[in-house]
Amino acid sequence: MSIVAPGTPVPDFRLVRENGDDFTREDLLGHTTVLVFYPFAFSPVCTDQLQVYEEALDDLKAQGATVYGVSTDAHWSQAAFRKELGVSIEQLSDFEPKGATARKLGVYFEPGGMTNRALVIVGPDGVVAWSHLADSPDDLPGVNLIFDGLAAAAAV
Repeated sequence: MSIVAPGTPVPDFRLVRENGDDFTREDLLGHTTVLVFYPFAFSPVCTDQLQVYEEALDDLKAQGATVYGVSTDAHWSQAAFRKELGVSIEQLSDFEPKGATARKLGVYFEPGGMTNRALVIVGPDGVVAWSHLADSPDDLPGVNLIFDGLAAAAAV
């Protein structure tokens, strides 16, 4: 399965916020959302990725984007990860059923049993505006890709 293509409505899904509350498709509606899929909390590349994105968060927000980190870690692990890193990017868990949302969006890495490293930008209408799948889970997509994706989404 390939990553969800721009122009595709986001399917129904359920992720879990750090506090245990549900995050669903309805939470995407009305604003531009960047879903940052990463393999594992506390892994080196994931740590670097969230710190880099945190540095650009004010600029991303200025462009109207809300950024969320998504992994197959339990929400407790994600909360500890965010706190340890000192980042404000809210984390969403795709833990149980493991990777269900990632599978629906074509970003699950079956050989590793984890979320692949991917970026999915969803427009206020709940339709995918732009997407990027890294060549491997070890590749860190630079924050410039998010800005490119936001520009491409705005041009549509």
